Amino acid sequence: MNKKAFNLNFLADAVHILKETVLRRLASGFHEQQFDAKKILSENKKDATVQKELKEAIPEMETVEELLIFLIALTPHLQPGFFENIMHEAIPGGCDFPEFGGVKGANHRGMLPTGETAQFILAGIDIEERLKVHHYFSEEHFFYRKGILWLEPVKEGEPKMSGRIIIDQEWLDKFLFGKESAPRFGIDFPAHKIATAMNWDDAVLHAQTSKQINDISIWLNHSQKLMEDINLGRKLKPGYRVLFYGPSGTGKTMTAALLGKSVQKDVYRIDLSQIVSKFIGETEKNLETVFKKAESKNWILFFDEADALFGKRTQVQNSHDRYANQEVSYLLQRIEDYTGLLILASNFKGNLDEAFIRRFHSIIHFPAPQRAERLLLWQKAMPQIIKAHEDVDLNQIASKYELTGAAILNVVQHVALHSLSKGLKAITQDDLVDAIRRELMKEEKLV
Repeated sequence: MNKKAFNLNFLADAVHILKETVLRRLASGFHEQQFDAKKILSENKKDATVQKELKEAIPEMETVEELLIFLIALTPHLQPGFFENIMHEAIPGGCDFPEFGGVKGANHRGMLPTGETAQFILAGIDIEERLKVHHYFSEEHFFYRKGILWLEPVKEGEPKMSGRIIIDQEWLDKFLFGKESAPRFGIDFPAHKIATAMNWDDAVLHAQTSKQINDISIWLNHSQKLMEDINLGRKLKPGYRVLFYGPSGTGKTMTAALLGKSVQKDVYRIDLSQIVSKFIGETEKNLETVFKKAESKNWILFFDEADALFGKRTQVQNSHDRYANQEVSYLLQRIEDYTGLLILASNFKGNLDEAFIRRFHSIIHFPAPQRAERLLLWQKAMPQIIKAHEDVDLNQIASKYELTGAAILNVVQHVALHSLSKGLKAITQDDLVDAIRRELMKEEKLV
């Protein structure tokens, strides 16, 4: 969808069209008048403009039924008492009318439409036509695939169509206000968007690592064409799965952010503390929320410290082991079905279940930087606002102290801040060595 916000006149016209359609359906239901949604819309002079605007916003929207379902989901966000007012107008005396569907929200005092509401407006009480409405809420329809709207799950035994129609809040913000809004982090959405101000020139990676990262960039830029190939497209599974492994601070997270930046895709890091639950089935539920959102938005998913979630399965000795193994089985299937780029990061490759290893397209090692790489990291990290004293020998420092890129940045930041606070004009060799010792002691390494 484009980022244009629709004006108030358009929204008023859309609500008016839905009101007229619902009133005609109610009249048809009570007085057996013939009802034709397409004819009703064509009679409305404002309909052509509304359909044109919505078509620009949602190119896949082609049918009158899709237009009406979208308006049904949208209207309570514009007029809280819309459906109650219509029912009072159509049935002045009032009566219970379960065919119309609808539920009350926890905070919203008006009626919220359900799948049954859409069924009645589109099909009345015609069973054959009502069954056709199920298609618009199926996983195959673009409403669901693009994450625009869907039916809220209901308790087992209740009709599926009695679920509330939910319209995506991010999509709604874009539609009403013309702005992007990132999902709010929490239990319902346990993932953070990650980004970086750095560029590929700032990254110092091993030559073999860089070569394999380039393979990922090639997939991001050309996979769609491959999937459209008549022969290969029907044999390949969509999606690309990668494992980054190596010591902390070697650039795994930065590389994931740079990959997203290079192709203008959002990268979301999964918060495992929010994902993993002691309650049976909750971990899978939390993960499914992220996967569904990511598929509709074409995000890159990044699982940091993936050992906690993708670890080796154990021999079943109690019920806890059995359910833990079920989680792994769910993950195996879900990552294989994910259609975008999925990156797992771990300090040790051996900690992951072998079944996951077999499913990776690429396994990329991020080794600790060697002397030449450390020297380049030091050179790229030194600040511009404070010069290095003539006694600074970065070559000696890079040779003597085995630090990762993240540790080197910590050292430079510490030295630069202390130099600024003291009003010093240059960073000395002693300043750097003292800060290096501090960093090594923090990591409990021998100086």
